[in-house]
Amino acid sequence: MRKGLKWFLGIVAAVGLLLTLVSLIPSDQWFIRALDMAREPVMWAAIILAIVAVIVLRAGRWVVSGTFVAIAIIQLLRIWPYNQLAGTDIALADPNDEGAQCVTALAVNVKVKNDGYAAVIQQIERVSPDLLLLMETDETWERQLDPVLRQYDYRTQDIQPHAFGMIFASRIPVSGARMVENTSRDTPTLYATVALPNGRRFDFIGLHPKPPIPGMDTEERDANIVRAGTETPNGLPDALVMGDFNDVPWSNTTSRFRKEGDWRDPRIGRGTYPTFPADMTWLGWPLDQVMVRGDMELRDFTVMPANSSDHRAVRTTVCLGDRTAG
Repeated sequence: MRKGLKWFLGIVAAVGLLLTLVSLIPSDQWFIRALDMAREPVMWAAIILAIVAVIVLRAGRWVVSGTFVAIAIIQLLRIWPYNQLAGTDIALADPNDEGAQCVTALAVNVKVKNDGYAAVIQQIERVSPDLLLLMETDETWERQLDPVLRQYDYRTQDIQPHAFGMIFASRIPVSGARMVENTSRDTPTLYATVALPNGRRFDFIGLHPKPPIPGMDTEERDANIVRAGTETPNGLPDALVMGDFNDVPWSNTTSRFRKEGDWRDPRIGRGTYPTFPADMTWLGWPLDQVMVRGDMELRDFTVMPANSSDHRAVRTTVCLGDRTAG
């Protein structure tokens, strides 16, 4: 039995190291992109298997356990910025700053086939956000959410029959809002400019691209995601982006999105804040993103409790000081 376990752990270690090295290739191949998403759970699994190898193996224990340690280290290096030992990318705003104008935004992927309408509605009503972004909304979800959406002064939407419909609602003035098929067909991206009572304006982007799936590489989609973060509606220096990126923040694509668009990520230096799957966030898939840029300050960033969807909603409060935008 010990010999069989040795072979099993040895094969798992070898395959794991191979896949880990493949995941480092800067490619748009769908299976390589999928490997990138699993870095955190793979890291913890490798650490556990390294300990198991040391305990149960005799011959070859250090080779097998060392391979698992190497896997864990490679994964850790890629996700290192997203832990509390790394420096933060954005400081939290002073809650006592009376000159700042703040708004609360909530992004919810409702899951189109989900029929737990009441739980989603209750969460929206409990947060009562100033800005609300809803994803995967079909006609049924639009009908179910209509009583909540009627409480908002502004609303725009692109209802889709499958998984990429989008609704945006706001309690504060919005101008120039539009939904375009920026990432691919039938996957709308929201662009809007929001005006605060103190005269400041900022751009808001709602993004929900398709995930990497078998047979569909992501080169064009990735280029469009990056462009979505650099070509904001009115080119305002202050901006907020939210949405289900179907991508992890440490991927090449989301890293390019952040760097080329000069976005700041509240996860950096704080944790990975997984959002998917909603009932197993220990898997460590932070697919739902919030980022800011310019003078935009962050007062809080929260992954919400499960609400019947397969994603957890994300909430943030962002602030701009009392200075008229140029």
